[in-house]
Amino acid sequence: MAIAEKLMQRHTKPSRTSRVGACTALTLSLLMSGMSVAQAKIDDTAVYQPVAPTIDQARANILIARQLQFTHFRNLGISDELSGDVFDAYLKYLDGQRIYLSQKDIELLARAKSRLGSALKTGQLQPGFEIYNLVQQRIIERLQFALNVIDNGLDELDFNTDERIRVDRSKADWEPDQEALDALWIKRIKNAVLAQRLNGTEDDTIKDNLRRRYEGQLKRAYQARSEDAFQAYMNAFAGMWDPHTSYFSPRTSENFNINMSLSLEGIGAVLQSDNEYTKVVRLVPGGPAAKQGQLQTADRIISVAQEGEKPVNVIGWRLDEVVDLIRGPRNSTVTLEVIPANAADESVTRTIAISRDEVKLEEQSASKDIIELNRSGETYRVGVITIPTFYADFQAMQAGDPNYKSTTRDVRRLLDNLKEQGVDGVVMDLRNNGGGALHEANDLVGLFIDKGPTVQIRNANNDVQILNDEDPSVAYDGPLVVLVNRMSASASEIFAGAIQDYGRGLVVGSQTFGKGTVQAVRPLNHGQLKITQSKFYRVSGGSTQHKGVIPDIEIPSRVDTSRIGEDALDHALPWDQIEAVPHTRYFDFSGVIDELRKRHEARFSASPEFSLLEQEIEFLTKQREMTYVSLNMDERKAHHEQIERTRLTIANARRELRGEEPFKTLDELEQWQDEQAADLDSTDEELDFVIREGGHIMADLLELDQRTASILKPTQFAAKAEAR
Repeated sequence: MAIAEKLMQRHTKPSRTSRVGACTALTLSLLMSGMSVAQAKIDDTAVYQPVAPTIDQARANILIARQLQFTHFRNLGISDELSGDVFDAYLKYLDGQRIYLSQKDIELLARAKSRLGSALKTGQLQPGFEIYNLVQQRIIERLQFALNVIDNGLDELDFNTDERIRVDRSKADWEPDQEALDALWIKRIKNAVLAQRLNGTEDDTIKDNLRRRYEGQLKRAYQARSEDAFQAYMNAFAGMWDPHTSYFSPRTSENFNINMSLSLEGIGAVLQSDNEYTKVVRLVPGGPAAKQGQLQTADRIISVAQEGEKPVNVIGWRLDEVVDLIRGPRNSTVTLEVIPANAADESVTRTIAISRDEVKLEEQSASKDIIELNRSGETYRVGVITIPTFYADFQAMQAGDPNYKSTTRDVRRLLDNLKEQGVDGVVMDLRNNGGGALHEANDLVGLFIDKGPTVQIRNANNDVQILNDEDPSVAYDGPLVVLVNRMSASASEIFAGAIQDYGRGLVVGSQTFGKGTVQAVRPLNHGQLKITQSKFYRVSGGSTQHKGVIPDIEIPSRVDTSRIGEDALDHALPWDQIEAVPHTRYFDFSGVIDELRKRHEARFSASPEFSLLEQEIEFLTKQREMTYVSLNMDERKAHHEQIERTRLTIANARRELRGEEPFKTLDELEQWQDEQAADLDSTDEELDFVIREGGHIMADLLELDQRTASILKPTQFAAKAEAR
């Protein structure tokens, strides 16, 4: 007999609270009539209380609908088609992995699908709240079922079958009925048990961990608030216009920082909800998490522990609750357990201890270094300037402090130092730079050109504003290479695009993020609306939106572009172009770019570092392409060990290149990685490898055409040479 059947037999007689819960569910609306109530044990002290909209929320809904239709950059009306899209997006938010609702539920909810749009226009929130209440009821039923399975004993679970479970169910079919959902949830529990067994956890501890996880989620489901439903519904609605337009409830608005994101006080990370998980979107440059070095973009947080306390499982928690748990006093330590972005499945986790602190402006500052390249007996000295973010001390600026800090001021000083030290060229490293102050991007471009436009900004009325560098002085006129990657966004893309359009330097790396929109925060009677109002365009007319900046010379990256980047987001505004504005073209690289790429590829084909990078990218790609994982203990263990062997092999190959002793075990590797992360003076060998290649490309430029050593036009360059 199947476990599900045993559990159903054990709980066929409904308790008093079960009958109350069923009656409560019936009062939600006619929309919910006919829904079955799970025959699972229910907490005798808890009954789900349906949430209802408030008058303030209805008014806010009307204001949001008006702002979206009449002030958003995208001209989009509220139609029947939009109604269906809102319905789908809302269900994706509430049950993104399709593990709570059945196909029967979807068919019944579909009655509301065509009427959401007209209701949203007029502040009629009841349809959205009815959907929310049903999903909460189904969540409660599923979690109760899971707890019953655990109570029945982990020894009842069979790990010798050929069963598999789908890794990502976001595009899977809905399970047809409750019986199929029961079978799916038994698989989910088996997968969770396997993941912990493979990490060496004993069954008693696993049982306790899972019980605390599901009980915590169950408690939060019972404590659902009207504001939770409203924020989820409004975000599904606002997201139809673009992924950067969103509603913030009054409480969430308190967490809204200068960068228009939920930035965590204490560790410097930007998070967002990702189905049941809390996902890392970005690390704040100079923040504790960025300096500690282990937490990475797209990692998913599964537990949070305070000093001296047991970890708290946060799967299924609301984002604001996870934020509150991670916050804490300066110099205290918070420990996060995460599923790394490149993990093959949930069995691969990592524990990261981060000391809370404030993000200091000076730790975000631009910095410089010099590398030397020996090429055919000739030595090239290359200056490297790393810019983590585009920053400016606005308070000091407004106070009239003549020495206020800013990206442009700091880079000007660093360029002067590098010129004094006689560098042959400069590499500007903008990898992982998520943007910042727009005027700093404009001013920074001005350090490398005499004067001219830097970026165009078009609003919803098609009015175009052009930002210009009005300063004719040039801080640096030599050869220039700009390094970018997928995490280079917004202001970074403006700078890299302008340098490329002016022919002022070469852009090297991987395609950038593609964040080419501008948002404004507008107050409502209840909360705030962050709305996209403008779009960035390069001086050549093409938008940085969606496409980002395509490098002149590409270098592969470990980053999963299917999950990170503007083109990976639902309803992202498309790429388009407007008229170019007159601008100087300092150098035409078309005559040398083929040779530059040929030399670059020759170096990489002979480079052991690049060979290892390719192996690692291939390994990660295969892991990401896995759609199912086995629930057979032996198969899963073999796969887990194979992953560990591959990680160890790649790490030891890198150590061999540096003449270091190989690690004997994966534990040794992970201990070394922890020590490296704790050492703020340590460097990433891949970063050095890519920076060196940027320097080699700069040297290639000088060898192929000395004119890149000056921003003077070719005719001016010739006249200058004759004068000598």
